[in-house]
Amino acid sequence: MTGATSSSDQRRGFGWRLIQVFGANKTSWVGFVLLLAICIMALAAPWIAGFDPLEQDIIGKMAEPSDAHWFGTDEFGRDVFARLVWGARISLLVSISAISIALTVGGTIGLVSGYIGGRFDMLMMQAMDVLLSFPALILGLIIVALLGPSLPNLIIAIALTAIAPFARIARAPTLTIKERQFVEAGRALGFSHARIVFVHILPNVLPEIFVMASLWMATAVRVEASLSFIGLGVKPPTPTWGGMIRDGFENILDAPWLSIYPGLAILTLIFALNMLGDGLRDATDPKLRGE
Repeated sequence: MTGATSSSDQRRGFGWRLIQVFGANKTSWVGFVLLLAICIMALAAPWIAGFDPLEQDIIGKMAEPSDAHWFGTDEFGRDVFARLVWGARISLLVSISAISIALTVGGTIGLVSGYIGGRFDMLMMQAMDVLLSFPALILGLIIVALLGPSLPNLIIAIALTAIAPFARIARAPTLTIKERQFVEAGRALGFSHARIVFVHILPNVLPEIFVMASLWMATAVRVEASLSFIGLGVKPPTPTWGGMIRDGFENILDAPWLSIYPGLAILTLIFALNMLGDGLRDATDPKLRGE
């Protein structure tokens, strides 16, 4: 009976630790609630925006925030609140898609490289070091400049900047876990290398990968906004937060709200992701748990 209980606790251990840490770390709940609110806002954009984000009204251009237009209008008379709400979709789509690709590709590289070891591991990590030598924004800028500005190319560019960190974070624990007794037992029982890596080693590495994913999503949001600001993001008139800041920058003295509101939106989303990542880190780090 005790053995069954212990096994059950181990299977749900990370979930229980996560709940306990979030209960003690209030900022993690703040991050979770903010992120959830932004996701709901993005999903419900057609119902809460109130206006078509692409609809122009030259007569009502550059209107100050009012009851009709909560965040005012831009130089084309487009409702800033509507564009802000629809722009959340782009930021979330790009960051989630890019980090999902980077997590899958980079995590697989790290797992396989750490498990195989030897010269293959050395060559793969040297290739990852080359990618790490470029700042994320610079590497993303180079890739988008080569491929051309579009939503798929933006996702690919940001994903490539994040592959190396995920490979590193997956490789480090794999080097230790592959020497443990349950892995040796799997080899003795004739399990395939793929089964050992993805069924027995991967679950022990996933918590650290998920922590990295939450933190790198914040980086992806920042890189996407930066590339959109310099004109290498999603093409206009599609609303993006970085593009809105760029458009408002030209009228920063006459209509500061054009840049302030999208800037606050980016700040809020990055803050939420960092606070959420902080809670995940506390739940996975044995030193922070006092173990």
